[in-house]
Amino acid sequence: MANVLYPKGKEAFLNGSINLLDDTIRVALIDLDVYSYNAAHQYLTSVQAAIVGNPVNLAGKSITNGIFNAATVTFTGVSGPTIEGLVIYKAGATAAASPLIAFIDTVPRGLPITPNGGDVQILWDTGVNKIFAL
Repeated sequence: MANVLYPKGKEAFLNGSINLLDDTIRVALIDLDVYSYNAAHQYLTSVQAAIVGNPVNLAGKSITNGIFNAATVTFTGVSGPTIEGLVIYKAGATAAASPLIAFIDTVPRGLPITPNGGDVQILWDTGVNKIFAL
């Protein structure tokens, strides 16, 4: 698999129901032994069972020339199964109201990550597409 935007997430950008700069956007660590990307998935409930640790809000978000970026994120005290992917989503009141935006299984620091109870830091791509480009 490669990094991809969820089709319903793209639709939400187009209809204005996701605003990357103003909405609370989170990233979750994902165990791909439990979850497989599916283009039909729309809400966090589809991946909830595969989340390792606690999702983190993206800070320092920016959009330039159709490219989305944010500050490096740190997940604290992560333990559990191996992390092979990430999911970015808009935080809603519940998982059923939290639309999925992107599935990522390639980051510069590299995946998989085996948690050991310490912090896990995700360094976003510094290349032309950053986190993702539309």
